[in-house]
Amino acid sequence: MFDGDSPCRILSLDGGGAKGFYTLGVLRGLEGMLGKPLSEKFDLVFGTSTGSIIAALICLGYSVDEIKALYEEHVTVIMGRVTPWGKSKALRNLAEKVFGDRKFEGLATNIGIVATRWDFETPLIFKSSHAQSHGDVGNFVPGFGCSIGDAVQASCAAYPFFCRKWVTTSDGQRILAADGGFCANNPTLYAIADAAEALKVSREHIRVVSVGVGEYPAPKRYLTVGHWIGY
Repeated sequence: MFDGDSPCRILSLDGGGAKGFYTLGVLRGLEGMLGKPLSEKFDLVFGTSTGSIIAALICLGYSVDEIKALYEEHVTVIMGRVTPWGKSKALRNLAEKVFGDRKFEGLATNIGIVATRWDFETPLIFKSSHAQSHGDVGNFVPGFGCSIGDAVQASCAAYPFFCRKWVTTSDGQRILAADGGFCANNPTLYAIADAAEALKVSREHIRVVSVGVGEYPAPKRYLTVGHWIGY
């Protein structure tokens, strides 16, 4: 547990499909500069969609070069599929091969994998540590009892390009989940909330590295009422 004056270092990774290769390029430079695996230098790693794949592998102790090799093997295959079910099947193959049935206990550092609860359009965030429970320690179950592979598939389920993902929690709930980008393609604010509110880190001691690959939409220019009615 942080004491409020200790720095909390956050790594936040955007969604963006194959743009994850850009993220890995940035992280490779960062890892080289730090001289240690990123799991040893960050206290929280949050990821959305393709960022969730990278975040999960970092928190399992993989080096960036190892993650890049897995990306080259699997992600190009996933994105090369034409149909939603084809993409989802290739993503499932990745999850089964890389993550197996591993759960959220015993990760090298704390994680947040952001998905969306489809029925309510609300965030569904798979976390690893009781310290991230925002006071609900008695009811907290790491990753809701789901496997890392299921959580990653949920976070990457960019409907309609992918199929949505059913996950079953430890208390028997079946939840239909979709891509975390529907809530937050950049998960930084969720990570800061964990640091400030759950871990009780003073805001001046929070440090964030956010690797973004999304695009900010251009503001819409609305016509005046006169234009709409033909004046």
